[in-house]
Amino acid sequence: MLARRRFLTSVSAATLGLAALPAMRAGAATLPAGRRIIYSYKGPTPPAELLTLASQSQVGGVIFFADNITSTQQLAEVAAELRKASPVPLLLTTDQEGGQVDRLPGGPAQSAKQVGAAADVSRAADAQAVTAAHVLASANLDANLAPVLDVYRRPGDFDDQYQRSYSNRPAVVGDCAEAYIRTLQGNKVSACAKHFPGLGAAPAGANTDEVPVTITLSAQELTSIDMVPFTRAIQAGVAHVMMSWAIYPALDPNRPAGMSPVIVQNYLRQKLGFRGLVVSDALEAGALAHYGSTGNRAVAANQAGIDLLCCSSRDIEQGKEAAQALR
Repeated sequence: MLARRRFLTSVSAATLGLAALPAMRAGAATLPAGRRIIYSYKGPTPPAELLTLASQSQVGGVIFFADNITSTQQLAEVAAELRKASPVPLLLTTDQEGGQVDRLPGGPAQSAKQVGAAADVSRAADAQAVTAAHVLASANLDANLAPVLDVYRRPGDFDDQYQRSYSNRPAVVGDCAEAYIRTLQGNKVSACAKHFPGLGAAPAGANTDEVPVTITLSAQELTSIDMVPFTRAIQAGVAHVMMSWAIYPALDPNRPAGMSPVIVQNYLRQKLGFRGLVVSDALEAGALAHYGSTGNRAVAANQAGIDLLCCSSRDIEQGKEAAQALR
């Protein structure tokens, strides 16, 4: 992982849990491998084995999906059980983006696109973040895998078809990002900007969860359009950045962004100056088929500079395999 220690300064350690821990390069393994894994599971009840791993300080966090949630109160009780089991802080998170992508009841009802079309986008993004923070805090979660900062290009493309992109104008996306992140984290819920360096040019159907995706933009367009909102997010003190699994030949012709030391280290860390934790997208993604096993994927992402690996197949064996490969 990363050679030097990086601590977030804009949000307290108590608020962010794992985000307050130093990120390290492979080889400087003072953290147990399991602490780099975000686990997932099926159904409303966490498996006993996950609780055991948590009790052994071998869990970094848990991502929750709709099938894990019967009510806000039920999820709050599950979160409390997991935290009680673990001697160290856990990052407990979900995708509460707003609009069509809400795992928990209660909103935000407005999609990112609706926020970006408002007369006062900063005020609308602030309101969206207030709602998200309230819903997540009610469920005893401390992190949100939002906001999406992709700058969409054409109506109906990958991000726009579900209204997940704030705008096709980078300045508007940046305004929304800054307001959302400051408000969400000001309400003690950490934010995650995604999907770096940007999936806005992906056409409809170009879903990295299912298939390999290549974004054939120039380096100049990527830096002057797609990375602009991420720069604003970093200036706002965003806790986490999630990498894209698409390939960007202008930056690295052979590797998906989250597998690329060039994109993670040279662009996100050095050029943009990000000091928080870098999170992978779903490790089981179809875009990574040629990497083979979970273990191979985990090691490649770790070597690229990913701090937290999102094992979201709803099977704790996936997380265990990733952790074993890192060991």
